Amino acid sequence: MFLALRDLRFARGRFALMGAVVALIAVLGVLLSGLASGLADAGISGLRALPVTHMAFDEKATSEQFSRSTVEQDDWEAWSKAPGVERAEPFGNTLTNAQVTEGAEKGEQVNLAVFGMAPDSPLAPSPTQGEGLKDGSAGIVITQEIADLGVKVGDVLTADKSEVPLTVVGLVDEPVSYGHIGVAYADLDTWRHLHYGLPGDLPEAARRQATAVALTLEDGADAAAVEKATGTRADSRETTFDASPGYTAESSTMALIKGFLYAISALVIGAFFTVWTVQRKPEIALLKALGAPTGYILRDALAQVIAVLVGATAIGTAIGLALGSAMIGKAPFSLSAPAIATSSGLLIGFGVTGAVVAVRRITAVDPLTALGATR
Repeated sequence: MFLALRDLRFARGRFALMGAVVALIAVLGVLLSGLASGLADAGISGLRALPVTHMAFDEKATSEQFSRSTVEQDDWEAWSKAPGVERAEPFGNTLTNAQVTEGAEKGEQVNLAVFGMAPDSPLAPSPTQGEGLKDGSAGIVITQEIADLGVKVGDVLTADKSEVPLTVVGLVDEPVSYGHIGVAYADLDTWRHLHYGLPGDLPEAARRQATAVALTLEDGADAAAVEKATGTRADSRETTFDASPGYTAESSTMALIKGFLYAISALVIGAFFTVWTVQRKPEIALLKALGAPTGYILRDALAQVIAVLVGATAIGTAIGLALGSAMIGKAPFSLSAPAIATSSGLLIGFGVTGAVVAVRRITAVDPLTALGATR
């Protein structure tokens, strides 16, 4: 007799109100997922773009490795000779500030996340405009994050402290950043000048140093012996994401907020269907008295729950996508299909879980109630 589905038409006002609440939760879920993806991209997209499997840091740098670690030339040479290591090369990382001294935006202050690498390394970018890196040229390849500030190929930036003039020789037409700062790729000597704040010729010791060893390891490679011999520690690329400034705090905060949102959705939906089940108790008792199995009534009630959740979540997700599209470029927001699908699926899943607890009351309804046994 599909009592629960008929209720959707009979009490459409109540279900529309409940659906609006679910839709609003879905909108929040999409926006939070997009914001979490956007913050992650702003924090680690530069690291994610590197063609490596691991990074070897100084073993004493147990947190914030990119700002605390220093490796020597002997370290990356030892790694390059180890079995199971396809590639090992020095990688530099530093944050610096510079000023546009030649170009349309002269005087503009620009923050740079400088990645240092050998120009012939696979780590070096392939510019979409201009040319690539060259040793000793003090040229940098910028990303779209920096270009959006008005910096163009051919402009000259002067770094603070070292006062090294950096000529923009190329542009990677992608929004790549590290710690919410646009990435600039440089050769290793240029990176060392910026990292140590040294103008002029570099000391011999500085020429033999880098932040980490960028590694490409074969499956099953045993790195323990090299780690012990060099005093380094090889972390997977995903593990290094936690070393990006603020990434762990942002990720855990967004995960906590989303967790509370899903818990609230389960409580709200469960409370609604608990009240609704209590109000329908006489009708359910009548159905049981007429011979309807409890399993059939439960399936009918769950079909009602799923219809409300799926319909409202679809509407809310569509609204969230429209709002999110308007936010792109104005906030650290990124629409990721897997993240949005996961958000919608979790909302439906937690909602069904909360509703199942509510509709279980159907199994306790006595069919004699319909015959006046409680009067």
